[in-house]
Amino acid sequence: MATPNSQPHFQDFLPVMANKLGGDGLIDELCNGFNLLMDSGKGVITFESLKRNSALLGLQEFSDEDLHSMLVEGDFDGDGALNQLEFCVLMFRLSPELMEGSKLWLEQVLQQEIQDCF
Repeated sequence: MATPNSQPHFQDFLPVMANKLGGDGLIDELCNGFNLLMDSGKGVITFESLKRNSALLGLQEFSDEDLHSMLVEGDFDGDGALNQLEFCVLMFRLSPELMEGSKLWLEQVLQQEIQDCF
């Protein structure tokens, strides 16, 4: 829950999910999360769709300002919404523990992709 002048607090489940599901499973779950939050008519996560569906991710106690800050934090192309890639990158960035191990994990995924190509 957010308090004045503080960062919102949330339970970081991504490292647990990554360990349990593996790389492909985690990406699938992130895609499912994106699909739950997106505005189906626009194909992106808008402020309105995030606010409407925020309880699905346990964010029901976040203020409008907190939700807007999340959008701004992840919106790399400046269109005011999150596409699927921006959402996935944001989820990794919001998980400090997962970020620490992400270099090794990324190297393993890339290694597997390279092996699959040959």
